[in-house]
Order: sequence, then structure tokens, then C-alpha cells
Amino acid sequence: MSYYETYDSIKDIRLFQSKTGYRFSVDALLLEDFISAKRLYNGIEFGAGSGIISILLAKRNKNTKIVAVELQKSLAERAKGNIELNELGDRIEVINEDIRNLKKVFPTNKFDFAFSNPPFRKPKTGLLSMDKERAVARHEIKITLPDIIEAASYLIKNTGRFYLIYHPFRLVELITLLHDASLEPKRIRFVHSRIGEEAKMVLIEAVKGSGAWLKIDTSLYIYGKGSEYTAEMKRIYGLS
Repeated sequence: MSYYETYDSIKDIRLFQSKTGYRFSVDALLLEDFISAKRLYNGIEFGAGSGIISILLAKRNKNTKIVAVELQKSLAERAKGNIELNELGDRIEVINEDIRNLKKVFPTNKFDFAFSNPPFRKPKTGLLSMDKERAVARHEIKITLPDIIEAASYLIKNTGRFYLIYHPFRLVELITLLHDASLEPKRIRFVHSRIGEEAKMVLIEAVKGSGAWLKIDTSLYIYGKGSEYTAEMKRIYGLS
């Protein structure tokens, strides 16, 4: 561990993170918990960050193998270290690559499922972080939502699944892009900070080449009374 890193643990995994750069947030835990990939053995992650989602998913599904794609070299190297730290090097491969170049790396229809916690803000919206790692992870500086969806459509098999967490203010755009790429939204779950408050995030599962029907899951609430986590969030954090 360097002076610029922290050594953290969550559930049954350990990982190094940058002190000042990109650090995982609750989004990563929510997405991993939402992925119902028990029978999906060959997956790909777009934007692996520190590797936390792929690591948690591989720990949960012992037969799953994952390719974790990360554009930023510093994060790709950290993800590799975290994967080795958690003894998952035989099941998770990290690739330092631009998602837009993946057609040159993999054949079409290679993966059973794909997942992503993508940048959700357009370049000129919201406060842009002064830290490059955080800025690229949160804003569409290097990669855009259409880029990610195009990659998912190309790489997953027919009836393959695509999971992502996004922000509701771009939900109409997201659903339109998915539909146009033959990735039909099948399951949506809204995430709220508390009962009575507007949704802060939305989880989506889309299926490639499927018909148009949609299930809306019950909402997920992060906090109950005051700042105490709900029972479901305690389970997601591994606190219960």
C-alpha cells in the first residue's frame, strides 16, 4: 500500500483505493446485488474502477468468469492488484482498453452478460471534479452512454443480459438507446434515499433480442429512520 492509498474491506473482500482519486460508492454495491447472473457464466464489465463489482460478483457466483475493462491505466492497475489480493486472478481478467475498441478485441456474441456503472453526467453539467480519475468516472469525458450500449449489444449473446445503474433524469434517453440497440429493458428498480423522496438512481436489466415487456420491482430505500440503513441496505452492505 502506498501513501496515496487506503486499505478497505466490504463484505468478504479487501481492496486498495486512492485517497483522493476515484473511490467506489453505494452505486457499486447496489448494482452487484441487482445482477441475477446465477446461470450466466461469462461476463464483461465496462468501467471496472477499482474492480469492486467484478470481485463481489465473482465471490458470489463461484462459476462466473469476468473480463473487467477499464480505460484509465491507474485504475486498471489498481483493479489488477485488488483481484490478486482477493485470490480471483484465475476468474477475473482486467483489460486496460477503450470500450470503443472492444470490437477489435472480442468477437460478437461472446459474453452471457455485461454490466456497468457508467458516467452519468454530460461534460457541461454538474460540478466537474478537479481529480482526473473521479472526473472521467462521473462525466462523459472519455466515454458516452451510447458507446457503452453499443458495446454491450455487440458483445453479449442473443438473450444475453445487460445490467446497469443510472440516474433517473436520463431514463427516457437510456431506454430509447437500449431499445434501438436491441437491448429490451425487462426489469427496473428505483432507488430512493428515503420513503417519500424522489428516486436518486435506477437499476435496469435489459435482454438482447427479446420482446417488449417490462417489470417494475418494488422500490429500494437506503435509509429508514434518521441516518440508519434499512434492513435491505444492511444486507447489501453485509451488516446483517
